[in-house]
Amino acid sequence: MNIYVACVFAIILSFAIAFLLGFVMIPWLRKLKFGQTILEDGPIWHKSKQGTPIMGGLMFIVSTIVSVIVVLLTDYFMGGNLFAGESIVPNQLKVKLVAGVFLALGFGLVGFADDYIKVVKKRNLGLTITQKTVAQLAIIFSYLASLYFNGLTFMKIPFVGSVDLKWFFWIFGLCVIYGAVNAVNFTDGIDGLCASVTSVTAIAFCIAALMVKFTGISVLAAALAGGCLGYLIWNYYPSKVMMGDTGSMFLGGMVVALAYAIDCPIILVLFGIIYVIEAMSDVLQIGYFKATHGKRIFKMAPIHHHFEMCGWKERKIVTIFSLVNMLGCAVGLAIYYFGIAK
Repeated sequence: MNIYVACVFAIILSFAIAFLLGFVMIPWLRKLKFGQTILEDGPIWHKSKQGTPIMGGLMFIVSTIVSVIVVLLTDYFMGGNLFAGESIVPNQLKVKLVAGVFLALGFGLVGFADDYIKVVKKRNLGLTITQKTVAQLAIIFSYLASLYFNGLTFMKIPFVGSVDLKWFFWIFGLCVIYGAVNAVNFTDGIDGLCASVTSVTAIAFCIAALMVKFTGISVLAAALAGGCLGYLIWNYYPSKVMMGDTGSMFLGGMVVALAYAIDCPIILVLFGIIYVIEAMSDVLQIGYFKATHGKRIFKMAPIHHHFEMCGWKERKIVTIFSLVNMLGCAVGLAIYYFGIAK
């Protein structure tokens, strides 16, 4: 199967599955009373969202996985080899794809447990910080181990070349993956924001993978983009469903996996520039608050809440943030092409 046809097929199929699942999952989640709980320290104007079904992330999780399987199996029965692409070490590419999917699913499972405790056990904070951190570190370690034992300890740095991280591979990986997954989680604070930004990021990864002919990875990224867009129809303001930690943590794991899959995890700083801005705004706010004994840089953090308090509508924030992320992706793709792919 032609790779461009495969990517379009993956986007359309994933979009359709996620969109159609909304007709089934949203009423089902309402029936189960799996509704959003707005914390007391959250934005007061979000109280109207109380009771909106969560765990909607299952829609794009299912659509992404099913679409990838369908596209790759269709290609296989047609005599193609999109799974491995034209890599000189096809087994390593397969490892990155499969391990990456399990990384994302692992984080999604942690998010699901967190959401389940919130809505079923009626514990507003879900998993404790210790429980969540231990689970996340176990998943990260398992993923890094799968890469390490398959000789995937190198990273490509634009305009420098391939660098073997050796022992630093573990420290770098733990910091990058843990930070990135939680940064994506920060971004899921208003209707449509996380799905919009991630769909842009996924398309950028699809294009980057095509540049180096990592076809299986490009199909995975395309399916993720389609799933986010299909889900976005239901999540755009005013949302009928929220992805919950189930969805945001899956997306965090997926974008990190895609960054590692194209051998350039540092490119996530540009492909996911909004994630970085959201996380840094929270870190700066907390640090400044403690250092000045109560003063704040922003009206509220993460920064999308600051703009809400400045009078911006949710749709405006989503549009501006998505455009900023597009710009970051455009710069990132140029650097990746000239610094690595060319």
